[in-house]
Amino acid sequence: MKIDNALGTFLRDRRMRLDPATFGFSTDRRRTPGLRREEVAQRANISATWYTWLEQGRGGAPSADVVERIATGMMLTEPEREHLHILAFGHPPEARYSEPDGISARLQRVLDAIPFSPAMIRTATWDIVAWNKAAAAILTDYSTLSRRERNILRLMFSDSRVKAAQEDWRSVARFVVGTFRADAARAGAGAEIRHLVEELSNMSPEFAALWRDNEVVGHGEGVKRLQHPEMGSIELEFSTFAVEGRQDLVMMVYNPASSEVAARVQAYIETRPNL
Repeated sequence: MKIDNALGTFLRDRRMRLDPATFGFSTDRRRTPGLRREEVAQRANISATWYTWLEQGRGGAPSADVVERIATGMMLTEPEREHLHILAFGHPPEARYSEPDGISARLQRVLDAIPFSPAMIRTATWDIVAWNKAAAAILTDYSTLSRRERNILRLMFSDSRVKAAQEDWRSVARFVVGTFRADAARAGAGAEIRHLVEELSNMSPEFAALWRDNEVVGHGEGVKRLQHPEMGSIELEFSTFAVEGRQDLVMMVYNPASSEVAARVQAYIETRPNL
């Protein structure tokens, strides 16, 4: 094996860590741990000779399809799959979106540890999958909504209460649509948002017009001005954070923009113990 064959070294290391029984292969008469090269090739539907050459650093660069088949055949984790692509091509794989199946209890505790700043976790298709007490009190009590309704775009364009809360709804809507478009493309979720875009376009002429504009906006950070039904006008600074190891998720945190707003927000949240 070539000394500088990082791809081959990684493949051999992963292969030798695999349990043959997990993949339906006999464990009898094995002189070395892990799967045999021909077994990996069988699972990846490539020739055993070609796979052997890859481990040995011979035969040229593999195609993206071959790398994907090997990753699937070896049941690599998402970080391992990404690393395999980087070794093979010098860059991560093309984004592919998969519907998230919720968040960990640890991540929920992170949200709950921010008591007086609304915070939530959203997907690349802008579904809200987790939130804290402050978000329920100041923004929307998502626990009262169905899973389908917990979508920022649906709320923005169909909920009159959400519309009324925005001091400049049209400007906010333009920003949201442009950011949504960029997020979905970045996560490879084009197919997943198609039905949502069609639904919103048929339901809202405003959304249809904004979507036709093809504007793309980065999210990052900014200021949100709200007309809260009980607190009146409040100003929140928002920041967004990638969730490490979960490229499908983004954390959004809204901090009161002044000490005066912070005091009002805290006092209001403390009067709502049941959220």
